[in-house]
Amino acid sequence: MAKSRRNRAARRKDPIAKTVKPPSDPELAALRTSKVLPVLADLQSADPKSRSAAAAAVSNIIGDERCRKLLLREQIVHTVLTQTITDAALESRAAGWGILQVLAQEEEADFCVHLYRQDILTAIEFAGKTVTEKLQASDAQSAKVNAAEKDVVLGIASSLVSLLTALAESQDEILEAISHNSAIVSMVFYLITRGAASDDKSPGLLLAESLNCLMILVEDNAQLSKSVTKSDCFKKLLSLKDQVDAPAVLACGVLHNMSVALADSDRDTSAFEDAVLIPCLADTLTRAQENRPEVEGAGTFEDPIVCQQQAVEILASIGTTLTAAGAGQEEKPASRKSKKANGKAKVEPDADEDEEMEVDDADDDPTSDAEGDDDEEEDDEMDDDAMAADMDMVTGADDPDDDISALDDLPTLKSLISNGALEQLIRVTTLAPSDTPSLHLQSLALSALGNIAWSISLIDFSDPHNQPIQAAWAPVASAIWERVISPILASDTADLALATHVTSLAWAVARTLHGADAPLKPGEHRRFITLYQATKGSTSTDPENPEELADPFQALGVKCIGVLGQLALHPAPSDLNREIGTFLVTAVASLPDTPAADAVEALNQLFDIYGDEEYPYDKEVFWQNGFLKHLEDAVPKAKAMLKTVDKRAQPELRARADEAVLNLSRFLAYKRKHQP
Repeated sequence: MAKSRRNRAARRKDPIAKTVKPPSDPELAALRTSKVLPVLADLQSADPKSRSAAAAAVSNIIGDERCRKLLLREQIVHTVLTQTITDAALESRAAGWGILQVLAQEEEADFCVHLYRQDILTAIEFAGKTVTEKLQASDAQSAKVNAAEKDVVLGIASSLVSLLTALAESQDEILEAISHNSAIVSMVFYLITRGAASDDKSPGLLLAESLNCLMILVEDNAQLSKSVTKSDCFKKLLSLKDQVDAPAVLACGVLHNMSVALADSDRDTSAFEDAVLIPCLADTLTRAQENRPEVEGAGTFEDPIVCQQQAVEILASIGTTLTAAGAGQEEKPASRKSKKANGKAKVEPDADEDEEMEVDDADDDPTSDAEGDDDEEEDDEMDDDAMAADMDMVTGADDPDDDISALDDLPTLKSLISNGALEQLIRVTTLAPSDTPSLHLQSLALSALGNIAWSISLIDFSDPHNQPIQAAWAPVASAIWERVISPILASDTADLALATHVTSLAWAVARTLHGADAPLKPGEHRRFITLYQATKGSTSTDPENPEELADPFQALGVKCIGVLGQLALHPAPSDLNREIGTFLVTAVASLPDTPAADAVEALNQLFDIYGDEEYPYDKEVFWQNGFLKHLEDAVPKAKAMLKTVDKRAQPELRARADEAVLNLSRFLAYKRKHQP
């Protein structure tokens, strides 16, 4: 008779379970034994009350980094996903979602990717439907939902929205999956449309969290943005923007992202164009203080400075998307990586080069061929009437409303000026930061001013049609220079990131106020020369924009050269032009010691400055100081520099260096032909 086989299944291990070794650190081992293991055991208890209490206990200790790491080692995520968020007790489910929310916020983006791969969106979808049904019943004063239960449901809703925000920010694939999940999107729409009920716990907080989530979802998402415009949520957004609080600012952020996403669609977005958002954002900044008091909820949407930072970030993004179609030029929206505006404008606009120019034609203007990186023609002198109008605007001789009304073709710029947004940004940059959040706010304000100034600098002010725009902008640009740029330069700051911010801003402002038109103090241009020499070859160290390190044209040295080149343009005095021209020629002549990007920018600025022999400083400076000979001697060095740039590793630098070297030869041929 055959022997019966034993049931081996009884000895099989759970394929998911993993034996966790105690940590070698005695202190961590003790913490694991005293706090972590007991709550994990209760979390899987058969007693519903024990499970709810344990889930709440985990929520209380998970904020501690050591406890959180120990809980993760003990596979807390698996327990929560398979048991806690599906518990029969509502309180346990609320605690489970709270645990996942904290983990998603505290851990790296990889954790959110792990949750996504565990099909967390399906669980959120189911929980979201439950939340929506219960809140609808509660708001309808149904006896099915009492006050205590409503608070728990609101807690779940808050956890779900915060978790969705963290998931959306972690990976584009996850963001797309969320935006295509109609049930999840409907929940977010409902929470915004519902607003803040008077009997809600922490009224307004859930609304702010929901708006923040939607702001991320609609960014660069025309399809979802169109869905918003067809929902009741859209009406709520338009009503919220007229308030002055955190939800109002976040609603402005949603509407701005929608307007950008829908810019190329057929839908008329005039109902929520950026111009109508400016009043709320400007009013929010009026509350920025130099010595801000401590507030409850610091670091959350309830913190005023967080709200102000968000307002400035939106203004910075608006600055990169200013439409100048009425001024004969339109700047394309800048690419944004996350919910927050990039806060930086590309400091070198792409040039429209005309490489077919014949340099032998005596009537040709070499600057059209040797522009390099600057794409505007701002060398033309303003006529007497325009100069008088500009001066009247600066001194206040005429009614400023006359010039503001001329900006009807640029409603966003008009709103930025007339509603005081630019004035508030200037004021914020002049506040003495008292802490890290205030310092961050100042940095964001500098970036916002820079973005706006760069957009304005792309307008061709030599076109008479655009003279009113220049007249309206000139006093603002002068105020930026006098109240922001000059004081920071005078402080001789050792903060490289701040120096990079202010130099980029100075370059943009100088592009709109040339030479003698800029409110330059005696010898102030030398501060940029000193800054260049002190930081030669360094790059921007802004921690919020590490990608700038890979772009040599974002280096501080390039920006210093750009500012100086613009300050030397006509109608700059000959003495100022000579000093700056000598600096630029020396930078080129110092190759290979001069970084390639610096040399390229210096050449491009020289092409612009000395491209017209009719300017008085052409004979007095360029020829009398022998610039031609120095540049001729630098041609072999420039060609050698070109060969050192790897076109595969640095394609943009190689392309622009190619162009600059080609234009150098053409520029020199032109200057020889027009020697006085």
